[in-house]
Amino acid sequence: MSGIDLTLVALPETYGICRLASDEPVPAWGLQGEFFSVTRTAEELSIVCAEAQIPETVLCARGWRLFKIDAVMDFSLVGIVAGISAALAGANVGIFVLSTYNTDYILVRQPDFAVAAAALQAAGYTVLDA
Repeated sequence: MSGIDLTLVALPETYGICRLASDEPVPAWGLQGEFFSVTRTAEELSIVCAEAQIPETVLCARGWRLFKIDAVMDFSLVGIVAGISAALAGANVGIFVLSTYNTDYILVRQPDFAVAAAALQAAGYTVLDA
């Protein structure tokens, strides 16, 4: 854990990871809620947001839960996501990671959520509900 104690907060909603065409405008449904992320590349427009607001017709991997690292992370810190990733990989839990200026977010599939929380706790992380 790179020598620091970390708390992860489990957000209560279920999220979707959506893929739209790279030239599509960002839809209003992708800009709602307490947490959303929009990333555009030359290949795609990716939106992560609460599953409840995503139209059924959108190409989307649904059913993800989100752990937020409950700390403002300095850019000089290294190995934070690697430590979390290793704990989850050891429990055979796949992840999707998002980073912001302040912190990182780890998404796991809903069926793996309890296993992920237990693996993180076993690795020394504190896991709290939002």
